[in-house]
This record gives sequence, C-alpha cells and structure tokens, in this order.
Amino acid sequence: MMMATRQMLQTLLKGLALCLVFPLIVEGQEEFAAPPQIPYGRPISLSDAKTVTAAAVEVAQNNGWLMAIAIVDTGGHLVYFEKLDGTQTGSVEVAIDKARSAALFRRPTKVFEDGVAQGGQGIRLLNLRGAVPLDGGIPIIVDGELIGGIGMSGGSGEQDGIAARAGAAAVE
Repeated sequence: MMMATRQMLQTLLKGLALCLVFPLIVEGQEEFAAPPQIPYGRPISLSDAKTVTAAAVEVAQNNGWLMAIAIVDTGGHLVYFEKLDGTQTGSVEVAIDKARSAALFRRPTKVFEDGVAQGGQGIRLLNLRGAVPLDGGIPIIVDGELIGGIGMSGGSGEQDGIAARAGAAAVE
C-alpha cells in the first residue's frame, strides 16, 4: 500500500512539473505564418511542365541522384511525371504528394518541414491534410502568379529541394 502511494505521488509530481515547464517551451515557439498571398494564374501547360522537368532532371543526373519528378497544376492535378531509371518505387507517390502540397498551399514543403522540426505549435502541421513536411516540393510561379508545383523524391530532402528549385526556376 505504501509503495502504491509513493508511485502515485511521484506520478503526480512529474505531471505537475510538466504543467509548469510546458508553457515555457510553447511560449518560445514561433507561430506558423499565414498563407502567402500569391494569386493563382493559368494552370501550367504541358510544354512548361516539360521545361521544368528537364531542368530538374539535369540537376539530378549531374549529381548522380535517382529521382521521381512530378508536375501538377494549380489544383494539384498531375500534368507531367518522370522517373529516372533505378529510382525507388516509393518515391513516385511522394513526389506527387510534394508537388500537390506546394501548389495547394502556395509555399515550399520545406516550410512545413521546418515548422514540424520546431515542435510545439509546429506539431499541429502534421494534422494539416495534404501538407507534406519534407523538402522537395516547390510552387511554380510565373509573373507573380502560381501556375503549379513541382515535387521531387528519391534523394535526401536537401537534394530533392535543390533539384525542385532548379526546375521551378526554369520558367520564372
């Protein structure tokens, strides 16, 4: 009986300590930024999608990265897809999801990755349907308007991001 009471007291004290420390942890967290006010433009054309893909493929091949490349329109619908020989099959859906996330939320997926990595308030991003918290998804913006998104998968997150940014820049 005495042992059970001691364990209950220890559990209660641990809980109290968390209640005192947790607000201090959360207080230091940055609030997630409001969506960027990038207007939607015309959906990306097949020709532009191929241009974006070619630039991304060039970066990937020059670095020996095996990747899947997905291009979506402003609604997140697949317009063009390419997978380099030898790319892991799991990267196919991930590339599409990253492209869709970048287009629908009008921001790079790295923003979600960084938000989740901060912890605290950023953990809520894991519950945001369709937001992919991995680098490699970039909105495609031409003349200040969003026309689609590119998603890359197959390398490290950083490699995916480098190739995707190169692709998106090909039609700026």
